[in-house]
Amino acid sequence: MFLESLKERALEMNSREFSEVIIKLIELLAKERTKDKPFTVKKDLIILKPEGKFLILGDIHGDLLTLLLILNKEREFFSKGEKWYMIFLGDYGDRGLYSPEVYYIIASLKLTYPENIILLRGNHEGPEDLPFYPFDLPQQLIKKFGSKAEDLLSLLKKLFEYLYLSVYIEGYYLLLHGGIPVKANSIEDIALAKVKHPKLTFLEEILWNDPVENLEDSLPSPRGAGRIFGERITERFLNLIKAKNLIRGHEPCNGYKINHKGKILTLFSCKGIYFNSYAGYLKLDLPFDHKNLTNCIVRI
Repeated sequence: MFLESLKERALEMNSREFSEVIIKLIELLAKERTKDKPFTVKKDLIILKPEGKFLILGDIHGDLLTLLLILNKEREFFSKGEKWYMIFLGDYGDRGLYSPEVYYIIASLKLTYPENIILLRGNHEGPEDLPFYPFDLPQQLIKKFGSKAEDLLSLLKKLFEYLYLSVYIEGYYLLLHGGIPVKANSIEDIALAKVKHPKLTFLEEILWNDPVENLEDSLPSPRGAGRIFGERITERFLNLIKAKNLIRGHEPCNGYKINHKGKILTLFSCKGIYFNSYAGYLKLDLPFDHKNLTNCIVRI
């Protein structure tokens, strides 16, 4: 019932209702980083124990229908009494037709379940010195909210600055949007990436990097930002932080993609936008489900 009413509110909301939800989310995330911490926070990094159930979603890109399909399929996660987390890997808007509605739903989920929902930053929520294409969120805001669109876009850009960059599930997984910064030497380099931007390129690489096969080191990315990186970089950094896998989004694929001999899992949780037939997400019950990630992938 909660999800049905949330869908209706998202489709029917006016500019005031949208603004109120985003402002409340900004306030909540600001408190999370100071005194009211439901989990361990180090700057832009969240550290979690490998305990409980995890639902991990990749790029949404304004695909409201698939997002609602996933949430309804996994509605058991919202039941009380169990330890659970729902982690979004970024890129909530653009490309799809319902970017404002997706932001509204994800914000509402976080406000309703503040200790369970974690929102990461994607390159489509990046700083203004790292532009991306397409950026059709402004047009969607104008279509839905008219003259209020400019103020709402400014509010969303403020929200982007409060989104986390990464989650580290201790001893198991590093979660982020794009990829490993090729010269990073510690988990602190991930946590402090925004603080050191643009002097260092760590923030850019976290949001933009892509893994490739048959490359030993790294090269500038054909995307125009970030780098493409090989298995040696993945293996080195995962060993440094004592993690088994990198879980990320950013790359269009038919729900999921495996790189670097299973060390990297890419999730893409929208469909049709890139002519992909399936969306994918990850459903884990830790510490039990750590041996084979592919057995825990759901494609719809």
